[in-house]
Amino acid sequence: MLRILKNLSVYKWLVIAVLGFVFLQSMSDLYLPTLMADIIDDGVIVGDIPYIWKIGGLMLVVSAFGACASVLASYYSSKAAMGLGRDVRRKVFNHVEKFSLQEFDELGTASLITRTTNDITQVQQVVIMMLRMVVSAPIMLIGGVIMAVSKDAKLSLVIVGATPFLVGSILLILYKGVPLFKLVQKRLDKLNLVLRENLTGIRVIRAFNREVPEKKRLEQANRELTDVSIKVNKVMAFMMPVMMLIMNLTIVAVIWFGGVRIDNGGMQIGDLMAFIQYVMQIMFALVMASMMFIMVPRAAVSAKRINEVLDLKPTFQDNGNKTTNKARGTLEFDHVTFSYPGAEEPALTDISFSTNPGEVTAIIGGTGSGKSTLIHLIPRFYEVSSGAIRVNGVDIREVQQAEVRLKLGFVPQRALLFTGTIAENIRYGKEDASLDEIKHASQIAQADDFISEMTDGYDSLIEQGGSNLSGGQKQRLSIARALVRKPDIYIFDDSFSALDYRTDALLRKALKDEIRDATVIIVAQRVSTVVDADQIIVLNQGKVAGIGTHDELLETNAVYREIVESQLGGEETA
Repeated sequence: MLRILKNLSVYKWLVIAVLGFVFLQSMSDLYLPTLMADIIDDGVIVGDIPYIWKIGGLMLVVSAFGACASVLASYYSSKAAMGLGRDVRRKVFNHVEKFSLQEFDELGTASLITRTTNDITQVQQVVIMMLRMVVSAPIMLIGGVIMAVSKDAKLSLVIVGATPFLVGSILLILYKGVPLFKLVQKRLDKLNLVLRENLTGIRVIRAFNREVPEKKRLEQANRELTDVSIKVNKVMAFMMPVMMLIMNLTIVAVIWFGGVRIDNGGMQIGDLMAFIQYVMQIMFALVMASMMFIMVPRAAVSAKRINEVLDLKPTFQDNGNKTTNKARGTLEFDHVTFSYPGAEEPALTDISFSTNPGEVTAIIGGTGSGKSTLIHLIPRFYEVSSGAIRVNGVDIREVQQAEVRLKLGFVPQRALLFTGTIAENIRYGKEDASLDEIKHASQIAQADDFISEMTDGYDSLIEQGGSNLSGGQKQRLSIARALVRKPDIYIFDDSFSALDYRTDALLRKALKDEIRDATVIIVAQRVSTVVDADQIIVLNQGKVAGIGTHDELLETNAVYREIVESQLGGEETA
């Protein structure tokens, strides 16, 4: 929690202002009971009306002053807390952006969302309370005790007797409640995970009629969160009644013994009324402190979860200082081996091949052969276990990630579009791309036809996730986004699978004129997509089973021949 609070140093003047206004408010609250005692003893009892008006007016001024200080304290505390939340959220997001896919897999997207939103909100709320109460509670407690003792030292023994019961009940409730706070956040993580899977996978759920089981899964996650939240609230629900009970019993005792003191002439009525007010201020100060003890442990759990993200170091550091300009349009895998964390066997073993500008290299293999894994190593989404990958003749570990990715035009297997216009989505590949460049890239990607038919053309809006487009249309826009960049290396991760054969053929034909100074890497399932490639790399169980042209592999490679026969049949293969 202290690590998070260090970020408040930026807002030190706001914090100082809050503490100052809270101090002024507390002093005004402590002064009011004394004025009330003066009105009763020196005004009401003796019937001095002018004195009552005089002190009453002073009480109104002090009250107004305290109210203004309270409003300003609330304003500046909220401003500082919200600023802290914004800064921490930005810090977490910037740190998460440095993660490789391995860290995302480790933490989980749903948990990262919860930590960036709910957990930081918990910290914000506590900071607001702390800024208000960290000064107010001690001043009210200590000041209340001093003023109560000044009114009647003997009667103050009632407060001394009540305090251990109040403190003991607070500690007992906290002992029961704090362990449940962490469980609440974990259950919230799980609920977010289930919700995210249900919302993103709604088509699959409906296609397999899994609505009822998924509803039950959501109900279970919701019920688990509800149950633990109810447990927390049940424990915390004892807090206020117990405190009010002790407070009211203390006031009854004060009135009882105070009445005795008045009968004996040791105390005035006004002083007793002021004493009761100070007792209530002392008790409320303890209540405020107890609320802090409730909120701080819960926020501490959230702060720990935030710090876990900030402490998680990326698998690899982005410390390269070279530039990728040694041999433009080349890609080389030099005895590359890669294993996923915790995997028993490598996903890729001793992969070696190279490409040249103007060439098309296709990667084909069965399911689970490591095709997509190989592609994900090029932008350095994961770090190789051994060996080296060279882009434009330079090891990607010796170059800044941004520099490497600037040379790549990456089209993922699953097309992802962002909310905005078609032009904005294509321009995502090149921020300063002109409309002519966008149209040219769309024509090569075979997307210009359907874009032109839309009402607003390239200014047509794309809904969230591209829900108003078909799978093939989304894929073609994703391809256009990579083409507009004019990179040195084009990477298509099974990007043509959503296209029909005609569109696939037209696109590959149009690509030939674009890649004279670049290289193309195509991961494909269909033999028709790779048949014209300059070299085909056949993967089998994470290893290179063969490299060559279609005709060469058909004659010499049993794995490739089996793939071809399974798709085209024996006669067509012959």
